Amino acid sequence: MGTLNVKLVSSRDDLNRNTRNILQDLKALETMLEESWFNEDPIHIGAEQELCLVDSHCKPKPISLEVLDRIQSPGFTTELAKFNIEINLDPLKFTGTCFSDLAQNIAQNMEELYALGSEMGFDPVMTGILPTLRKTDMEDHNCTPLPRYHALMEALSKMRGREYELSIRGIDELNIKHDSAMLEACNTSFQVHLQVTPKDFVPKYNIALAIAAPTLAIATNSPFLFGKRLWSETRIALFQQSIDTRVVSEHLRDRSPRVTFGNHWMQDSIIELYREDIVRFRPMLMTEPDGDVAKMMEEGKTPDLSSLMTHNSTVYRWNRPCYGISPNGKPHLRIENRLLPSGPSIVDEVANSAFWLGLMEGAHQEYGDITQKMEFDDAQSNFVSSAFSGHDTDLIWLNGQKISTSELIAKELLPLARQGLEKRQVSSEDIDYYMGIIEARNQLRRTGSYWILQSFSKLSKEVLDDERSSTLTSAMIKNQKSGKPIHEWELAARQDSREWSATSLLIEEFMTRDIFSVEENDIPELVANIMDWQRVRFVPVEDKKGNLCGLVTARRLIRYLVDRAGHDKCEEKAVKDLMISNPITIAPDKTVMEAMRLMKQHNSPCLPVVKNSALVGIISEGNFLNVTASLLNVLEEQNEG
Repeated sequence: MGTLNVKLVSSRDDLNRNTRNILQDLKALETMLEESWFNEDPIHIGAEQELCLVDSHCKPKPISLEVLDRIQSPGFTTELAKFNIEINLDPLKFTGTCFSDLAQNIAQNMEELYALGSEMGFDPVMTGILPTLRKTDMEDHNCTPLPRYHALMEALSKMRGREYELSIRGIDELNIKHDSAMLEACNTSFQVHLQVTPKDFVPKYNIALAIAAPTLAIATNSPFLFGKRLWSETRIALFQQSIDTRVVSEHLRDRSPRVTFGNHWMQDSIIELYREDIVRFRPMLMTEPDGDVAKMMEEGKTPDLSSLMTHNSTVYRWNRPCYGISPNGKPHLRIENRLLPSGPSIVDEVANSAFWLGLMEGAHQEYGDITQKMEFDDAQSNFVSSAFSGHDTDLIWLNGQKISTSELIAKELLPLARQGLEKRQVSSEDIDYYMGIIEARNQLRRTGSYWILQSFSKLSKEVLDDERSSTLTSAMIKNQKSGKPIHEWELAARQDSREWSATSLLIEEFMTRDIFSVEENDIPELVANIMDWQRVRFVPVEDKKGNLCGLVTARRLIRYLVDRAGHDKCEEKAVKDLMISNPITIAPDKTVMEAMRLMKQHNSPCLPVVKNSALVGIISEGNFLNVTASLLNVLEEQNEG
């Protein structure tokens, strides 16, 4: 998330002062490029590991600040949500055993978290989107209580209002409204940095755009959100929609989203990316510069360009340009790959990184100016297609050639990645091991997304709906601890489930979502047929905006039908005449136990689930029978064990 020492741009004076500082920083960067200030050797790589914290039931556990307080290590830092943590890994020279060293560094940090987790009752999970996430987890109360995150949430709300709409279609379809940009916190990634010399920045950035699609396709690990099977890499669609500050207008005006692949190939230098971001996007956050930039440069000191970098941190290019200062005091440039999801395992993450970094070298050497061999629109289209379909994508490659992802990787990209790693004099053991993982994954078509979807399908025959996501997450944790790459994982099974507790369930996890409702002026005969055809005993009554008006029960309907049968000239009635006008309701973030107490207290056989007056689900005795059956299965298995 960048520096934490920021605040909201809240006034015209703030905006003007910050804009001047950004322009001053950009001018300083231009001068440093013209005067060759930049560190060019040795080339380094780096990475950032994002992960989730879960409790004993594999549900999000918002204790990041308590965990960081116990670790007290500078490599660990906060993320937007209180159930996420980021590990900033030390940069490594891009040569020798850098990848096995990177894997060891991640493993050491994870072991520290595992040890602490056994004391504090949590598990760290490397996953692009945590399967057990619930919509109620994405409320503002789970935002990390630090000024930067609150300023970001406030800035996004000012730009687009308090209502966020999310619409993603895959195998299933997700259409929801939410009142917070916290939806962004669903995503966790493994971000990889490559140091690039100023003269190589443009051609290598264009290579990064060209190889984005196949790199993502072989690494997908996020097909699941809020119980729905969506894109192979749902992070891509989710992140763009959750941070989109555009508003709908009458006119066909082009506006770039703040999360972007880009709009064209690069031509001149890194400066053009920063210029484009300045003219397209107003600053949301600002920081006070650490000294006079011009004076620092006169004294030969490298400025941190904090204003420009703060603005850069709020424009989310999937390949982001980065400026930094090396330990020797010289500035350097980096390309940050934000495509890759967290997980499925440490070795998978490192293999993904080695594949991308090898291609950045090998493809640059082999293809030269990629813009002469490939259309930008094809690169962008490939990226979206890969996010949607993953490894099953057909790509439009060089000179308009259409080729499957698996064939492209096997015949062309893996050899190029090996060539690029050899050029950097990476150890042959590292090359063989990590490229071997990509090769096996490609041959077996076993990406993280494949494993999740196949496991989910298998579990649907073994456990209840509300158990599937927690069993899936538990299997992830077990396999991650084993150190095996994803293509060697067995599918998740019932025995992977942890001790299941119905008392920890929230209403939104086990309520019935597929609701058949009527309106107040509908005829009772419609209700009767709904109950008969769908085998339900309760039918909610909604207005045209989806707000709950009442509830028709089978008992009330039967009474009406009996009365009508006994009178030849019975007055015609509407649904509003026989419904319960003010039924007892419950919110989706309440627990099973609260629902049971409420139903017992009011002698109610069902509870409509309501949020902000809108009907979002219903729970009935049938739902509790399912929970009871699952508990009995758990007890039976424990007794047999």
